[in-house]
Amino acid sequence: MGSVNPDPLEWDPRSVVSTLPSTFPEGTSSPIPFFHLLAFLKTTKREGWQQAGIKHGESIAEHMYRMAIMTMFCPPPLASQLCIARCIEMSLVHDMAECLVGDITPLHTHITKQEKSRRETATMEYIGQSLLGSAPECANASERVLGLFQEYEENRTLEARFVHDIDKLEMVLQTIEYERSLGRDLSEFYHVLDDICLPEVREWADVVMKERKLASACLEEREPI
Repeated sequence: MGSVNPDPLEWDPRSVVSTLPSTFPEGTSSPIPFFHLLAFLKTTKREGWQQAGIKHGESIAEHMYRMAIMTMFCPPPLASQLCIARCIEMSLVHDMAECLVGDITPLHTHITKQEKSRRETATMEYIGQSLLGSAPECANASERVLGLFQEYEENRTLEARFVHDIDKLEMVLQTIEYERSLGRDLSEFYHVLDDICLPEVREWADVVMKERKLASACLEEREPI
């Protein structure tokens, strides 16, 4: 779901919520409305795959889930410098705003990076203040979720940089898997490799790309002359 409205002056989280078939009561003492909202992360597809013509692409939740698992296997030299639990949580939170914002990509040229950031921040504040703000047992968790989102966006801590790299590597893994299953060349997605910063994650990326190269060579050998 999510709304990619071309007019930034009209977009706010409540305007999207008002169009939904379900209602999400604000100011309740329960986190249940928030739990229901999370369902849209399971059903909203990652937009880049849709734009590439992949009809049954992964959902936002599927992307974040594998990221969270990947962070658990951080190489020991780097893991010793990180709070892995925080990295797992950040992986599960970093795209949460897309439950209402949608997955905005560079092809959405009418939406600037600043506007994308504004929408996502507004959505996270709506979740924290309106859906969870009156639930006493959720106060700490709500602040933590917003803090994790902000930390990821600012990308200053080592944890945030690691999760940013994992975000890119997960997309590379998914790209290769679609190439295999669909028999397509999706080279346009591999540009993200240039933005992976940490050497430990770059080593993983090198292994993945060697795997792709080997698979391509084997396929060429099997092709009839």
